[in-house]
Amino acid sequence: MAPDEWEYETLRPPRGATKKEATDPKAELNRLGAEGWELVDTVDYVGGGTKFILFKRPAGDR
Repeated sequence: MAPDEWEYETLRPPRGATKKEATDPKAELNRLGAEGWELVDTVDYVGGGTKFILFKRPAGDR
């Protein structure tokens, strides 16, 4: 049965000074996963690249 309420979190992938190269956010993704967050979608920049990574978990889980 699905929860009645969700809470949401966003992660902005780290980007270098030129805004073109990204560093691997694996450690941050693992931390969020351990806290019960589930990846649900990404918001991309026009022209490419990820602006935000969106997560959800049942409200009140932590």
